[in-house]
Amino acid sequence: MAFTARDVQSLRERTNAGMMDCKKALTETTGDMEAAVKWLREHGIAQSAKRAGRIACQGAVTSYIHLGGKIGVLAEINCETDFAGKSEPFQTFCKDVCLQICSSSPRWVRREDVPQSEIETEKAVYLARARESGKPEKVIEKIADGMLRKWFTEVCLMEQAFVRDEGQKRTIEELTKELSGRLGEKVDIRRFARFQLGEGIEKPVSDVAKDVAEALAESSKGS
Repeated sequence: MAFTARDVQSLRERTNAGMMDCKKALTETTGDMEAAVKWLREHGIAQSAKRAGRIACQGAVTSYIHLGGKIGVLAEINCETDFAGKSEPFQTFCKDVCLQICSSSPRWVRREDVPQSEIETEKAVYLARARESGKPEKVIEKIADGMLRKWFTEVCLMEQAFVRDEGQKRTIEELTKELSGRLGEKVDIRRFARFQLGEGIEKPVSDVAKDVAEALAESSKGS
């Protein structure tokens, strides 16, 4: 069964869920309005928007160490009550978020956190690439905007596909909304830090020379 933009708007008015969430619900239920309402409720999305203005000051500062101490993650994840913060679903979510940060290396929590200067720099790069493709000037801006949207899904935690999802269908934002519905509380990923052993430390000149020599040796073997 197909659905229209009017159906999406109608579902939004009934459930108070976001437009993209409503569209996904209708897609998942092949346009069945009642099934879409049920889908949203089961996934905890329908009510999560109502909790957005609540204060979430409980929760946990959680950590994850990977590869025998090669990568470490610290994250602050908030909820509304200490009871929810100690629950198994919340603790599992915290571990999943830390694993996500470790695996996918986001730089910011959400798009709104990205400095405008960073966005402008990326946009300039994408505009230059689009012009190199020889496309008409009138579509270059759209091409660059598309590249920028893809970049946001790579660097913003909430927009990344959940690495433990088979097929990676849900984003971290969707996962957060589902937990919020399950707990009946606002859940907020506030901040994180990711550390990788040796990151930002330049190799000594002797090590660089050794790497170059080894690369040249490998190259000569193949010739």
